[in-house]
Amino acid sequence: MIDIVKKRLGLLFPLAITLFVCLFILMLSRIGLSVWHGDRVNEADGWTAILLNGLRVDISTLSYLLVLPSLLTCVLASNGKLGKGWLFILRIWIVFGLWLLVYMELATPSFILEYDVRPNRLFIEYLIYPKEVFGMLWSGYKPELFIGALVSTATLYWGWKFTRHLVTGLTFPRWYWRPVLAFLVVVLGVMGARSTFGHRPLNPAMVAFSTDPLVNDLVLNSSYSLAFAAKQMEAEDNAFKYYGKMDSNEIIELVREATGKGGQDFVSDSAPTMAYHAATYQGKPKNLVILLQESLGARYVGALGGLPLTPNLDGLMTEGWNFTRMYSTGTRSVRGIEAVVTGFSPTPARSVVKLGKSQTGFFTIADLLKSKGYHTQFIYGGESHFDNMKSFFLGNGFVDMQDFPTFKDPAFVGSWGASDEDLYQKAHEQFSHLNADNQPFFSLVFTSSNHSPFDYPDGRITPYNAPKQTRENAAKYSDYALGEFFKQAKSSSYWDDTIFVVVADHDSRAYGNQLVPIDHFHIPAVIVGEGIPSKQDPRLVSQIDLAPTLLSLIGINSVNPMIGHDMTKDIDESKLRAMMQFYKNFAWMDNNNDVVIFQPDKSAKGFHYDEETTKLIDRKVPEAMVKMAKANALWGSLAYQNNFYHSSEDY
Repeated sequence: MIDIVKKRLGLLFPLAITLFVCLFILMLSRIGLSVWHGDRVNEADGWTAILLNGLRVDISTLSYLLVLPSLLTCVLASNGKLGKGWLFILRIWIVFGLWLLVYMELATPSFILEYDVRPNRLFIEYLIYPKEVFGMLWSGYKPELFIGALVSTATLYWGWKFTRHLVTGLTFPRWYWRPVLAFLVVVLGVMGARSTFGHRPLNPAMVAFSTDPLVNDLVLNSSYSLAFAAKQMEAEDNAFKYYGKMDSNEIIELVREATGKGGQDFVSDSAPTMAYHAATYQGKPKNLVILLQESLGARYVGALGGLPLTPNLDGLMTEGWNFTRMYSTGTRSVRGIEAVVTGFSPTPARSVVKLGKSQTGFFTIADLLKSKGYHTQFIYGGESHFDNMKSFFLGNGFVDMQDFPTFKDPAFVGSWGASDEDLYQKAHEQFSHLNADNQPFFSLVFTSSNHSPFDYPDGRITPYNAPKQTRENAAKYSDYALGEFFKQAKSSSYWDDTIFVVVADHDSRAYGNQLVPIDHFHIPAVIVGEGIPSKQDPRLVSQIDLAPTLLSLIGINSVNPMIGHDMTKDIDESKLRAMMQFYKNFAWMDNNNDVVIFQPDKSAKGFHYDEETTKLIDRKVPEAMVKMAKANALWGSLAYQNNFYHSSEDY
């Protein structure tokens, strides 16, 4: 039977068999992943869409993979030296392609466990840091590494043997049939790759059908998802591309309106949101310390109704100014840094920490405070080059990088560097030294122990669960280290002159069957320090509101482009909002929990967020709210492209 098929297909036999084998592998993986998340697939009524559209995506993927070798096979394959040489190259091409498809599907379950989507641009970005990532994998994912190595070796070995049989005994057409065959192959390959006669070729939006991002991702295969992410990274994402057009003047007018400031407060046309901000506190300027907590969503914080893992943070929340409805702007550390340090609103693009045009001259509170005579520093248990933090910080106002290479004899070193105890000890030493020199300081202290694979020293906590290295235990350890730091800080020489904020960068995993899982953007944020009253603040707050509030609390009057609210002031409740970027979806939520969500190439949708059930309920929202939300969804891209968000040193 095989010989008959080989004779019929002739020189295209190897590619045809490869096509069917790969289709089988990809569909088998898709079915397995769908069964694994069967409850979510059933809820979306998605089995038919996943399987049929999944086949479409797989054919498109394999068309991209095989169209060029198919063309070259039609032209070159023969019994001659050149033809045999090409068949050898063809074997390499097929084996490598087969390995890539298998490896990416194999890596998918672990990635889904962490991010609740198929491998995407995060997968690519992590490849930039092989040392840190391999250390993380070796420490926490040894079984996955072993299985990956075993299956990869088997795929390469058996694939090479398999392809030898595929290219043996082929029949070759006469020369005058080759151009015809090549033309047909290219036409079919291009049609298969595009998968549509429309203006645009197949893309994830065309096969998306559910409000659950993971269910939509099950339609794809991981090689396609990764390739699409890489293509998007070449041409940096732009909100206008996804959410539609809007006149620039209207965007600026609405964004200014959302700040609650009057037109007379804005001082520049070249930087439309540049405005004067008067501080509430007018005494001697204080030091500022931001304690940025890695992956600490509200669900891990007892005082916010989460797990009982953070007794020290819970205590601080009763002592200080606690924001009970604080929402992060995104799902990555660099997005949290972007919001907290620059006050910049989120976009579908990468955080400005990683974008080319924002590496110098971009507004940060570090640059502002440096101009006021502050010593500005970043303290991190890992290596600050990770995620481009060092380059961005040094180019935008930070003068001092205190990261893992500068730590002296750390007590515990994990996959990401020194433990949180070492981090806080380093911070305490730095603050004490600067205070002794009468040097005002701003410090961003970024934890890392609460990051996979959750390395932390023994003997510090009673584990919440087993095994030792779980997210819950790491969160509990990180809170222990935070408590030890505040014991030192409260008895230190710098306590009376310093304002501290403890805030998470994002939740540990943002996932769910909704367009934007708003409950996974809820994070802790509490401001503490001498003179900070104890209060529970139920107003809706975004991460971008922190920087203006902190500058006001430490007594810094300034001209800056931030659009966040100074929460020390009386804010009109109609102006309160939270912005959330969930991959390509943007959510705008008002103080009444009404929500507008924008998706790529689709109309805006209105919802109401029920905090009790954490569900989004369909609701028609006013057109004025949709316009305001859209303006703010587009503002970040407009500001970045036109250099509107630059340093305030000239004002």
